[in-house]
Amino acid sequence: MAIITQDLHPLLFCFLQINKGCFVMLLKDLSEEFKFNCQCRKLSEKTTSNYNKQVNYLLRYLEDEHNVTQLEDVKPQQIKQFLIMMQKKGRKPQYINDLLKAFKCFFKYLQEEEYTTDLITEKIKNVKQPKVIIQTFTDDEVKRMVQFYSGNDYLNIRNRTILCLFFDTGIRLNELITLRDEQIHDDYILIHGKGDKERVVPKSPYLARCLFKYQIVKKSYFEYRTQKYDNTFLSKNGKPLTHEAIERMVRVTGKECKVNSNIRCSPHTCRHTFAQMQLKNGLDIYALSRIMGHESISITQRYLEGLKDRDVLVAGTKTSPLMNL
Repeated sequence: MAIITQDLHPLLFCFLQINKGCFVMLLKDLSEEFKFNCQCRKLSEKTTSNYNKQVNYLLRYLEDEHNVTQLEDVKPQQIKQFLIMMQKKGRKPQYINDLLKAFKCFFKYLQEEEYTTDLITEKIKNVKQPKVIIQTFTDDEVKRMVQFYSGNDYLNIRNRTILCLFFDTGIRLNELITLRDEQIHDDYILIHGKGDKERVVPKSPYLARCLFKYQIVKKSYFEYRTQKYDNTFLSKNGKPLTHEAIERMVRVTGKECKVNSNIRCSPHTCRHTFAQMQLKNGLDIYALSRIMGHESISITQRYLEGLKDRDVLVAGTKTSPLMNL
């Protein structure tokens, strides 16, 4: 048996241990392989990190509460008990379902790699979530936020352009951070989204002017400074912007502009606002789903629930078949 193990691939041998002549698959090592697979699939660093944390959260529970450290000992009932524990701790249904999504991805990978014949999470259903109306910025709040950065220096123009990009394209935070100049074309922007999937979003004349002005100021600002990175948006020191920096900028902007305190001022709320404004302006949900890079139309449909009756009536009038003959 020792001779056989010497010929194993290093990644395989790292989690196979010999126990009475049988291979034992340790969960902690399988989770490392799953993480490596996520990186190979080019999932975002944030997604890979979240999956890793969520899966290991479950594995610690299995070891501490059930003394389970090997794949063959995992039972669906144990995972259900973990979810019940999360509910008793007062975790929100969305949080619990996000955990379950990571678990399902993990065990699905193990089945596909034939480490197990059964899909352990197959019959574990999501926790029922209450319908939540997505809170977004009003038109007036959007105007105030965009106009807040009125200066002509690099940081003011950069921040204004970032906000315009959020509100006018619905771009995700990570997509904005990793944006490169070669992705920006005359009338559209090529976005590298989740899972390295590409999509195009329209570039309005308003946004085109903002980007043009920003590029001129950026070129002048970094003319005599060392520029090592080719990200479209850079810090004052020429480094790529962090998630925290942009989230802080949006939060401070909302506070200074006296945005409704019940609304979370974040890049993702800007994305929600973009979606609802597009629907109010008459864009059909299928086109919106493509622009936003949603995997399923059901995700986009959530934004319909936030539309008020008056918004639906106005949009319906704009798209009236007879009025548009």
